[in-house]
Amino acid sequence: MSNVPGITLSGGVEIPQLGFGVFLVPPGETEASVSTALEIGYRHIDTARIYENEGEVGAAIARSGVARGDLFVATKLWNSDQGRDAALKAFDASLDRLGLDFVDLYLIHWPAPGADRYVDSWRALQEIRASGRARAVGVSNFGVPHLQRLHDETGVTPAINQIELHPNLPQAELRAFHAQHGIVTEAWSPLARGGLLEDPAVAKLAAKHGKTPAQVILRWHLQLGNVVIPKSVTPSRIAENFDVFGFELDADDLDVIDTLDNGGRIGPDPDTMNAGV
Repeated sequence: MSNVPGITLSGGVEIPQLGFGVFLVPPGETEASVSTALEIGYRHIDTARIYENEGEVGAAIARSGVARGDLFVATKLWNSDQGRDAALKAFDASLDRLGLDFVDLYLIHWPAPGADRYVDSWRALQEIRASGRARAVGVSNFGVPHLQRLHDETGVTPAINQIELHPNLPQAELRAFHAQHGIVTEAWSPLARGGLLEDPAVAKLAAKHGKTPAQVILRWHLQLGNVVIPKSVTPSRIAENFDVFGFELDADDLDVIDTLDNGGRIGPDPDTMNAGV
């Protein structure tokens, strides 16, 4: 069984704090990568409609032999599918591709403010959750104004917000808002797409603990309380990223990592990201 701790989302659903992401995993390689992750012990798999690999994720799950109740599967609603009716239809299609009767988490992938349909999409997600076909619902890449509007117009706050988050972009203000409103923080691109692995300060901490730079950064996420979903197609690195529970960063280590904050964003700005609308 997995030794990954869980975090309880609002509504009582528990999410494994460490998961396996499949963003940018090439077609034809996803099934093997997810199979490797499941063999190693990952039980949380994160995909999305726009990744075009839900089918391979489902195939890996089907052949894994892991009981469905031991898995946590998340996928996401793409921008072009926003709006109540379109979202309901898109969710059904994602379930079909995954070959599952339900997912554990369904997210609105981006607010896509240019379309201004994310509130209607959020209402659709409430219907999906009420049907039992998604155990929990949340959002991804939402800023404070987007989150506040969802609450103000629907009375329901997302259980989780999956955002770009790494030591160069620690998102302190957004994490504080999450903490105040019972929203769990989930980090995508937790290693800054490898950009932090050559940082001298991280390398020094890795040497101190006898770990790799990736393990140090993932440990930082876990100690911050983030859910984190590293991605790799290399079996040794998939295993390495899972081996982050046998050591602890001390206060001095955390202070060093704090100095890496430079506001460096890798992905799009959620306020202007409107692809697909």
